[in-house]
Amino acid sequence: MSKPSITEKDLADLFDAFNRHDVEAIMAYFADDCVFDAVAGPEVYGARFIGAEAISQAFSGVWAAMPDARWEHHGHLVHGDRAVCEWTFTGTNKDGTRVEAQGADLFRLRDGRIVHKQAFRKNRPLLRG
Repeated sequence: MSKPSITEKDLADLFDAFNRHDVEAIMAYFADDCVFDAVAGPEVYGARFIGAEAISQAFSGVWAAMPDARWEHHGHLVHGDRAVCEWTFTGTNKDGTRVEAQGADLFRLRDGRIVHKQAFRKNRPLLRG
């Protein structure tokens, strides 16, 4: 018997965990065989991370590079085995430049877990301190 689908409340809780930089709470929403396609990378889909361990390390790498990383004003929609989250990302690089850009995640869901996360973010110039 399959688990119920992820709800919009679950996704709001997930993004609250992203803002706390709580990797354990975040990964509780992901299947062991999940795939994450990051906003940037050399491939048409960006950079791809496969499996819970690789994804956990990728998320932790964002917080190491940008200790103040946040996803604000997030809104969520779930429809069957698909979900969409919209957000505004902010974060400061170690050199003092800042990112502030709107973005969205597209999710595929299975048995109450995320199996694929595709992240998209507006490409805007870095802001000076």
